[in-house]
Amino acid sequence: MKTDLDTLLTALYVFVDDHVITASRRRPGRPKKLTDAELVCLAVAQVLLGFPSQHHWLRFCYGRLGRMFPYLPKQAGYHKRVTAAAPLITTVITRLAAQTPAGHDGIRLIDATVIPCGMSRQTAIGSALAGWAGYGYCRSHSRWIWGLKLYLVTALDGTPVTWCLATPSLGEREVAAELLEHARDHGLLPAGVVLIGDKGFAGRAFEQQTRDLKIVFIRPDRRDEARRHGNLAPVRQRIESIFDTLKGQLSLEQHGGRTPAGVHARIAQRLAALAAVIWHNWLTDAPEKRSLTAYDH
Repeated sequence: MKTDLDTLLTALYVFVDDHVITASRRRPGRPKKLTDAELVCLAVAQVLLGFPSQHHWLRFCYGRLGRMFPYLPKQAGYHKRVTAAAPLITTVITRLAAQTPAGHDGIRLIDATVIPCGMSRQTAIGSALAGWAGYGYCRSHSRWIWGLKLYLVTALDGTPVTWCLATPSLGEREVAAELLEHARDHGLLPAGVVLIGDKGFAGRAFEQQTRDLKIVFIRPDRRDEARRHGNLAPVRQRIESIFDTLKGQLSLEQHGGRTPAGVHARIAQRLAALAAVIWHNWLTDAPEKRSLTAYDH
């Protein structure tokens, strides 16, 4: 199997059509000109080829991917389909994570980062995201940003396992606890899994909640407490590099979402692209599982 974009999209199409599309989505009547599996592949390709704008992306598709997709919708139709397909894209992420070897080991990483949703005060006041988005401090940019906070749990190879978006003003431990409870209830985190986070999740209540969920939570030691786990710097750098990949190569901060449904779909779109690359790199036995170089052209 080759390591290139066309091969990845072909393999992803077969996987989604055979293992993700449920019977409930195969409704009677006239079939869609663009199937759900094709839509997922188009959404992933858009991110990998670096087109935050859906309008520019579809113009590019006619020349680059027209031979792979018999029908390409207009921008308005594509936008509606991608936004409505957010639950499907989320399911694809989960299924891909279950197919990678790292998805079956006993270690997970958790962290959070602020995702910008607007750059002006007028946007913050008049946006459809007002009331959900808010101001949060972004350590990577060393400034306050108006947007949403992405909480992400990944495998060691970077494969997204579960995630959520929340108001930045909410406590990290409270949101993370609800996310982990949801993941355990849906079988995304096995009992006894080791979860590695940073000092921001330090707290007796949070650690007790993880124990109740049968999760072994490990974090770097604070200066004012006895040594337990050390600084965990090599492991912590993994989750930071995963966010760097999402922001630097998959345009996480340039998602362009303007509504709650739109932001959710576009963040899922980028996580699905990362999951698809890692999954395909495992299939092709690529040395670097999170490398996107072979798929960005």
